[in-house]
Amino acid sequence: MRPPVRAPERAGRTARSVRAACPAAPGLSGRVVEVGAGNGLNFGHYPAAVTELIAVEPEPHLREHAERAARQTAVPITVVHAVAEELPFPDASFDAAVTSLMLCSVADVPAALVELHRVLRPGGELRFFEHVASPHTAWRTLQRTADATVWPRLSGGCHLARETDGAIESAGFAIERCERFTFRIPPLDPPKTHVLGVARRTQAPGSRPDA
Repeated sequence: MRPPVRAPERAGRTARSVRAACPAAPGLSGRVVEVGAGNGLNFGHYPAAVTELIAVEPEPHLREHAERAARQTAVPITVVHAVAEELPFPDASFDAAVTSLMLCSVADVPAALVELHRVLRPGGELRFFEHVASPHTAWRTLQRTADATVWPRLSGGCHLARETDGAIESAGFAIERCERFTFRIPPLDPPKTHVLGVARRTQAPGSRPDA
């Protein structure tokens, strides 16, 4: 039996959505880690200035697809088995990190972001593309109800109402750019508010950004 996929949009991102919102856009350079790389659909978007990409994917079926995708790119890519909350890398070992429709489904968002903060060098970039809670009160209430009942079980652990941008700031990142927009990916998927942005590793997790 094929193992379950934790979040369906991670395996089923359309080419249109990646072109519109891929966080691995031009401007990245050096050593990069992508956490929750899924089937590797972002790999072809990494620029030549990336000297090495380490792609973390815990789900075996997706990791197999990512390994095949890694062999078809110019950027050197290594796919590893790990989880976001326990990254097997030394402190300050990456110039940039990428998350793409992943933080909705990790078990412990603060722990995952603390790990990303740890493995990034001071001043390193976090590129993120995630869906977050709706800004509309009524819809956000429905999302929270779904998260507390059936939605995570139906969608491989995905949560609709996470405040991921706020969690990024609480983990010691300063958000430099953040675009907010709403769209759906699969036709039957409910429309979601997404955030696409860049944050920079600044101070220790839990401290306030410098004034």
